[in-house]
Parts: sequence; structure tokens; C-alpha cells
Amino acid sequence: MPEADTTSRHAALLAWAAERHGIAPAALDLRLAADDASFRRYFRLVLPDGTQRILMDAPPDKEDSAPFVAIARRWADAGLPVPDLYAVDLDAGFLELEDLGDTPLQHCFETSEAPITQAWHDRALALLDMLQNRADPAGLPAYDASLLGRELDLFTTWSLERWLALPTPPSWPALRQSLIDTALAQPVVTVHRDFDAMNLMVVDDELRLIDFQDAVAGPLSYDLISLLHGRYCRFSASRRHAWIEAFRQRAVADGRLDSIEPQSFHHWVACMAVQRALKVIGIFCRLTLRDSRQGYLARIPHFLDHLEDALAELDELADFRHWVADTLRPALLAKLAAQGITWEHVA
Repeated sequence: MPEADTTSRHAALLAWAAERHGIAPAALDLRLAADDASFRRYFRLVLPDGTQRILMDAPPDKEDSAPFVAIARRWADAGLPVPDLYAVDLDAGFLELEDLGDTPLQHCFETSEAPITQAWHDRALALLDMLQNRADPAGLPAYDASLLGRELDLFTTWSLERWLALPTPPSWPALRQSLIDTALAQPVVTVHRDFDAMNLMVVDDELRLIDFQDAVAGPLSYDLISLLHGRYCRFSASRRHAWIEAFRQRAVADGRLDSIEPQSFHHWVACMAVQRALKVIGIFCRLTLRDSRQGYLARIPHFLDHLEDALAELDELADFRHWVADTLRPALLAKLAAQGITWEHVA
């Protein structure tokens, strides 16, 4: 957002909060709390009595906050741990929310294999069970073939064509269709769509959900993959398989999933992991090239690792796996090095 627009919106947000609380703007303490990958910004408001709130600034010409508000109200009614809504002005693009503090879940992690890291993932998976069992997917946009395809095309458009100038591999059309078909074969549940540690806040040792405005009705395994192949950890195959199998058993027991052989369910999960890794790599390139956002390219090798971890479990995608190892990885790492971008593999 241009600096003049940012300054103007900050002044308007301050005036909006001041009017809402009947306080002079000069008496308010309003500080930037967080940006995210969209055009939304979050500010911490401290009132004269010490009360703290979070103000969301979502320019209405760039961000539609109506889904966030509708989902927050529905999920709160379902007993899910979402922030309270204190004020909503969709025309202005301003929301006043409960302040959940400054501890996203990744701040509680050590290494991927550390017991505390894995214990927190156990708790996050319990929250995912709750979300899928309590949140009715009816009324949410469908995670359909069109949306799945558009997400996969982010990889070919933004990563291969526009950033790396690589041709699409010959196996791509069949791979693309296979990943879509496998996703659509799964039971439909409420999908947060970014169920990663950064969107799980730790408040009084409990997890709370944020950033759920893009929720859809879609594949059972998507949020599971968002967590287990997430931004901050890379787990061993054995650790992932144990979590996936436990999730399958719970989903069968509570009726989210018909009885299915572990091998078939793990195949669904691995295909979903391939789809999401490709989508994320494409999004990171788009954020860099189109939106001039910094820092995303350095995160791509981590998701390339996730992609190869998932492909290692899918023998039928051997051709694509070899292309990733022999063509994509060398080109990507060389491009990063040429641009002076350093990265670290997640432990």
C-alpha cells in the first residue's frame, strides 16, 4: 500500500476508535501489532484504563472482511475458540477484536523433534478435531476443482514461468488432474485453509484460532497437512505417519470419515501435501513479484523439502519427483543464490 494511503488509513482508524470509545484521538495509544500476507494490518489499541484491543485495518477495496465476521460469529456460536468481536464497520474496513496477546504457537517450539514441539502439535491436532466436528461447512465456499486448479496454476505461472523461466514438465497435466481428483474424493469438512502455527495463538496455555476468513468446505486432510507440513517444522516420516494414522482413527471413530484402509488414507494425505506445497511455492513467488513483499523467497526451500517428502511416498509420481530433484531444485537454489538470498533448512 502506498505510504500516503497507509498514513490516511491510520488517521481514519484512530478517529474511528476514538469516536467509538468517546475518547480524544490524542488519548489513544495505537501501535502496529502485525502485518500479514494480504493487505490487512493489525494494531494494538490501549485505552486509558489499560484495556487492550486489536484493531484490524482491511481496506475494503482490497479485502472483504464480511467472511471473517460471519465465520467468527458462527464458530463462536459453535463453541470454537475464536476472538471476540467488539465492533465491525465493513464499509470502512475496520474491526475491533479481542486482544489475544503476542504468542503465536511457533514461539513455543524448539526443534522439530523436541518433546515440547510435538506436544504442542498434539494439542493443535485436538483443536483440529474440534473444528471439523463442530463447524458446519454449509455456507462456506466450495474447495472445488476450479479452486484447486487455480491454486496449482500459481506454481506454473508464478514460480516456473515468471520467476525461474522454466518450462512446465511433461507430466504436469496428468499430475494436476490427479491431485484435484484425489482431493475431491475426500470427505468434505470445514477447512481453515491456513491451519499453521502462526494462526494458532497461545492464550493462558490454550490455543485460539485466528486468520480464518478464507475458510472453505473441502478435503478432510487439508488442514492436517497445513500443520504437519507447516512453515516452522519438518518432521520425520515416522512421526508424521504416526500423527496421520491417529488422526484417521479418530476421524473414523467420530464419523468424519468412513472406514478406510490406512494405506489409502495416507495416499490422500501425501497427494494433499503435494498440492499444498506447490500452491505455497507459487504464492510466495507471487507475493514477491506482484506485490513486492520481502522475505518470502527465502522460505521456498523449506516448502520444497515438504514437497519432496510428500513425493517420496507416491510411487506413481516418480517422473515428477525426478524432475523436482534434477531440474526444479537446482534451478531454484541457483536463482536464490544469484539474488543473494540465504535460507536455512528447518531442523
